[in-house]
Amino acid sequence: MSEQDFPEDEFAARTQAAQTAMRAQGIDALFFTTEAEMRYFTGFRTLFWQSPTRPWFLVVPGNGKPIAVIPQIGAHLMAATWIDDIRTFSAPHPVDDGINLLADTLKGFTKIAMPMGRESALRMPLRDFQRLQHLTSGSEYVDGTNLIQSLRMVKSEREIALLREICGIGSAAYARGPKLFQAGQPLNDVFRSFRIELLRQGADDVPYLVGGAGQEGYGDVISPPSARPLQEGDVLMLDTGATRNGYFCDFDRNFAIGRASDAVRSAHETLVQAVEAAATIARPGKTCADLFQAMAGVLGESEGDVGRLGHGLGMQLTEAPSLTSFDQTLLRENMVLTLEPSLTLGPGRMMVHEENIVIRDGTPEFLTVRAAPDIPVIAA
Repeated sequence: MSEQDFPEDEFAARTQAAQTAMRAQGIDALFFTTEAEMRYFTGFRTLFWQSPTRPWFLVVPGNGKPIAVIPQIGAHLMAATWIDDIRTFSAPHPVDDGINLLADTLKGFTKIAMPMGRESALRMPLRDFQRLQHLTSGSEYVDGTNLIQSLRMVKSEREIALLREICGIGSAAYARGPKLFQAGQPLNDVFRSFRIELLRQGADDVPYLVGGAGQEGYGDVISPPSARPLQEGDVLMLDTGATRNGYFCDFDRNFAIGRASDAVRSAHETLVQAVEAAATIARPGKTCADLFQAMAGVLGESEGDVGRLGHGLGMQLTEAPSLTSFDQTLLRENMVLTLEPSLTLGPGRMMVHEENIVIRDGTPEFLTVRAAPDIPVIAA
């Protein structure tokens, strides 16, 4: 693709959908400070967000295109998007990192919505936001979390195509696992080899790769790798969030090193069955809680044991909604979700399995190449 990942009509449609929702709720403008929302409405994609030095702002008015209020360093890239109104400030600045310019942009709006709820963040200094509120004292700031999450949960076919592509890349890399991993290999070398394989298969980046290995299971699912060598009887798990044009896959695979005990084989089969139970009922009109209950029923575990069993997926590794017993979000066609059941096998031991699906009007589409019930065994 070109500098802009999608044609202009993709971003125009997103903006128009937001503006329709804004009018229904009496909102005059949306205000964002975070990367995902800015990219969602503009197509502005850069790794420069890794630097916390500069704030970035986006305003979506009730009519017309979004307005970017950004540091001067981003002007050239933003000009390559569909945005016309780009207002820049010098940053870092000793006294004003764009707050006066932002206040001037927002002063004409009475009711301004911004993300304030679960899974949201304010990416600007709190004291600057307090100053902004003072400078725009005639405006009311309200919670726009539900509005923006409701829009982003449902993906366009163009987004789904990118997600399908990166999930295919991840699936191809996992299929190479038996040739990449072996007993005696240090775990950090396993991670390094798999990251290289993902890039060889066509991933742009691998910003997320976690996992673990241990006898009869692993201790957690978020650890960085140690230098511990793989041993016969280990269960190895790798969970990757590789990207293609800024869209994530998020799924894992388990491997047995040398042999798999009956308990490990049974656990893996149960996890695959839990995914199948959720996929069987995953249809528009069902709820996230329905999918949670379907998986929990197979696992024989309660919410207190396992937390959530999946989530939304897209431009971020994890997005709304959450597959929990309390999330009553209705499934809609073109939602992209992870199904992520987990089992406790004993003190300090667990196993997790994860697949990525698209909700369709009927049987969901698996974006990942589904794991077989039998855990793959890598010869020692």
